Amino acid sequence: MASMAITRKNQLISSLLYGVRLRRLCYNRTITTARRSFTTSTSTSPADSEIPVSRTKVLETFKEEFEIGSRLIALETGKIARFANGAVVLGMEDTKVLSTVCSAKGDGVRDFLPLTVDYQEKHFAQGQIPGTYMRREGAPKERELLCGRLIDRPIRPLFPAGFYHEVQVMASVLSADGKQDPDVMAANATSAALMLSDIPWGGPIGMVRVGRIDGHLVVNPSMDELNLSDLNLVYACTKDKTLMLDVQAHEISERDLEAAFRFAHPEAVKFIEPQLRLATKAGKQKKEYKLSLVSERTIDKIRSLSEAPIEAVFTDPAYGKFERGEALDKIAQDVRVVLEEEGDEESLKVLSKTVDTVRKQVVRKRIINEGFRLDGRRLDEVRPLYCEAGSLPGLHGSALFSRGDTQVLCTVTLGAPGDAQRLDSIVGPPTKRFMLHYSFPPYCINEVGKRTGLNRREVGHGTLAEKALLAVLPPELDFPYAVRVNSEVMGSDGSTSMATVCGGSMALMDAGIPLREHVAGLSVGLVTEVDSSTGAVNEYRILTDILGLEDHLGDMDFKIAGTRNGITAIQLDIKPAGIPLDIVCESLGPAYKGRLQILNRMEQEINAARSQEGRNSPRLVTLKYSNDDLRRLIGPLGALKMKIEEETGARMSVSDGTLTIVAKNQSVMEKVQEKVDLIIGRAIEVGGVYKGIVSSIKEYGAFVEFNGGQQGLLHVSELSHEPVSKVSDVISVGQKLSLMCIGQDLRGNIKLSLKATLPQPKKRKTIDVVEGSLDLSKQNPDSCTPANDSLKQEENHVVKDLRADIDTSTGSNSKSSYSSISPILIRSAVECDEEEKTAGLSSKLKNNSKLPRAYEEKEDDLSSSLKNNSKPPRASKSNSSQKPKTLKTQKDELDFVSSVSGSLSSKKGRMTKPRLLTEKRMDIVSDYTSSDEDKEEDKRTTETIADAVDCLKVKKSRVDGPIDAKKLKLGMKVTAKVLQVRARGLVLDLGAGVNGMYRFEGNGKQDFEAGDEVQALCTSFNSKGIPVMSIIHDDF
Repeated sequence: MASMAITRKNQLISSLLYGVRLRRLCYNRTITTARRSFTTSTSTSPADSEIPVSRTKVLETFKEEFEIGSRLIALETGKIARFANGAVVLGMEDTKVLSTVCSAKGDGVRDFLPLTVDYQEKHFAQGQIPGTYMRREGAPKERELLCGRLIDRPIRPLFPAGFYHEVQVMASVLSADGKQDPDVMAANATSAALMLSDIPWGGPIGMVRVGRIDGHLVVNPSMDELNLSDLNLVYACTKDKTLMLDVQAHEISERDLEAAFRFAHPEAVKFIEPQLRLATKAGKQKKEYKLSLVSERTIDKIRSLSEAPIEAVFTDPAYGKFERGEALDKIAQDVRVVLEEEGDEESLKVLSKTVDTVRKQVVRKRIINEGFRLDGRRLDEVRPLYCEAGSLPGLHGSALFSRGDTQVLCTVTLGAPGDAQRLDSIVGPPTKRFMLHYSFPPYCINEVGKRTGLNRREVGHGTLAEKALLAVLPPELDFPYAVRVNSEVMGSDGSTSMATVCGGSMALMDAGIPLREHVAGLSVGLVTEVDSSTGAVNEYRILTDILGLEDHLGDMDFKIAGTRNGITAIQLDIKPAGIPLDIVCESLGPAYKGRLQILNRMEQEINAARSQEGRNSPRLVTLKYSNDDLRRLIGPLGALKMKIEEETGARMSVSDGTLTIVAKNQSVMEKVQEKVDLIIGRAIEVGGVYKGIVSSIKEYGAFVEFNGGQQGLLHVSELSHEPVSKVSDVISVGQKLSLMCIGQDLRGNIKLSLKATLPQPKKRKTIDVVEGSLDLSKQNPDSCTPANDSLKQEENHVVKDLRADIDTSTGSNSKSSYSSISPILIRSAVECDEEEKTAGLSSKLKNNSKLPRAYEEKEDDLSSSLKNNSKPPRASKSNSSQKPKTLKTQKDELDFVSSVSGSLSSKKGRMTKPRLLTEKRMDIVSDYTSSDEDKEEDKRTTETIADAVDCLKVKKSRVDGPIDAKKLKLGMKVTAKVLQVRARGLVLDLGAGVNGMYRFEGNGKQDFEAGDEVQALCTSFNSKGIPVMSIIHDDF
């Protein structure tokens, strides 16, 4: 019971407290009703209404502004990244870059400076979200690695000797407007950050970019100006010495480049004074760091033990790279044994570095005093060269280049424009179609190592060679391929990047890429003797084509690449704290002489781009289509396009109105184009060759479907250079052909030609004869043969006249624009039968008018004279008493008859001729009018023809010899023998193995039998050269 009372009491208290809180809320809120509204509130004290205000943090910032190249530049510190040893924001217009510097606190035991420079471009700087799956930035890109190297190279030599503390530089782009490249800004910001930090450093430095537009040098050019410039020079220096050079140029001469260096130096120095002023305002006091220096006593002791054997090794040119290295390692081991016996622990700790110092002193002293190098070469001598282009014939292009022990294998791969590298950068182009990838495997220096991702050294060396070769590539409009050069270092003993330039140039030409010039490169070294008190250079020697050890022990690695016309790329790295600019400019001369030696050897191996014919190299073609046609080619969701790519292995890329096809070789390209043409076709041009399929065959030709479903006519006369009697003998339905468009007819139909795509047959001096026919070019041994040269010449003239007359009779329409004048062909009986189906002889016969009977009677006499020219078995009613007739006489008679016939045919267009057996007598009556004028004209015509025949009878006594095809002309009558009686006509034996053809009209077949002799008149030759004969009726 007691517990229940306590529970009720607690519930009562809770309800009372809830009511009190509810009442307060009701009095402190506004109550709104439909009729009135009122507000009740309680008074509050002023103390309860005050809001506490936080104190304002004041950021002490320091800023320096100055102007270079008509652009305002600002250095600012103190606002952000305040915990770093040094932090500076450099701004130019809307582009701002932050650079920070930090140093490790502990003292690391090492013998080198672990300096790390990281450059980063994040997408927020240009207001974008990364397009990656995670929507954040990933591993460093190539450009970020290159910009990091650009910052590292000039600042590294200025750290004091023995400073081996770990230092990290991080440069980040905060915002970018795309007008300026942030890389040079980041380098100057890093220099300012190091000046503000407590890290010992011998700066500041200044870095500037210089371009050249229309021959005028421009400082700090914008990205748009750089696109117009033929020079991209990045120059870094201290107040009086050069620290770093990076050049990309379009074959600029050494003199112009020297002028650009001297122009850039004072402009870069302008960055130094603002940094000093900023460091005076906000700089930290330099911290005392422990320097790892070797005592003089240790150096002298180790020198005394190792100097003599080291000199013996370096003065013997018989040593190779690895033999020399093994000998030097043995010397170091001998010194170690001596120090261990003495118990000198201090010297043992620095033994490796000290022995290296002794090597350096020995080599430099010998070069400066004696002018001899490690391998016995002169200072300006290039090592022996070996060049081989096309060493791997299965590839698109390849080359092997060796200079001394340095050896590089370069390969070239061509691809489609879509294979170009996509660049995700704040500035610059979005894609890059020319790529050079440099690889430095461990085996090239006889070491064991592990292959990892992108290597800063490999990226830097590859980019340098890429810049050198980019200047001589053809424009993208002339050569739209994407090009990848892969450089595999087979052996390294100095300047493998310049060997890559030489090998890459030969490989590009081997791939058929039309380079303007060969590009070669080599590295120039420097050995100096410096005054320790003043730092001035007392003596120096410039070395051409340095070895790997000379690079390690020398002061400069000056890589210079170019053509005979000028320099295309430069990269200068140094070890001391600067080199006078005069020495740098002087090094250009020896580099040019050495470059010419290499170019001469490369041009002996290959001096022009190889032809692509017969090579297994890719093919690229760009075609123009309408967007509707391209949509038909792509198909639903790209299914049709992907199907073509899977079937052929080619790749197609589609843009606005343009189709680009890239195939592995020419055969694949032809397959793809054939498929594309069948789907959408292409613009038809006269003279263009197209693939087509025969859809139907007619007597006069065939219809071909081509170019995406369009129809064209392939006429029988365009099938072959040789005469074709039947279309189906040459082509068949469904056959694929390559045809040329030769025009359009009056109705707009497309005319196609097969023979235009075939090779032209060789012109023959003799008349072509089909198989089974008599060769008309050979004279019958029984015929009348001329006895002297003059008769032979007359015979040749007659043959030429006969050919001209035959060509005139067949008409100019039978001539093809793609072939010469058609020769005369005499067909066999089988071919005549096939020709009858399409010849249409009846129409030709109907169009000819008739001659009166009087002319036939006169012609009988002329026919008897011509019969004497046939063979004896064929001749009828021959007169043995007649004298032989010369070729000249025969020609005169034929010309006379032709002239008479021509004069008669010009009268009112009505030419009379003998009545044919196939024509009815009523046709003759109906052809003539009943007017007196026409009757009088017919009478005069008859008299004229009679006079002409009488004239020929006078010369009849001189006619002799058999008739052959050479003597057969229009209007000539011969005695023919019926060889075969066919369904639609006769095959006539004209003598001397010559066959002619005659076609029935009506039921004329019943009037003839094989072996009958008939009088035949040559009325025409068809388009194939076959004589078309008419039977002369004996009665009127």
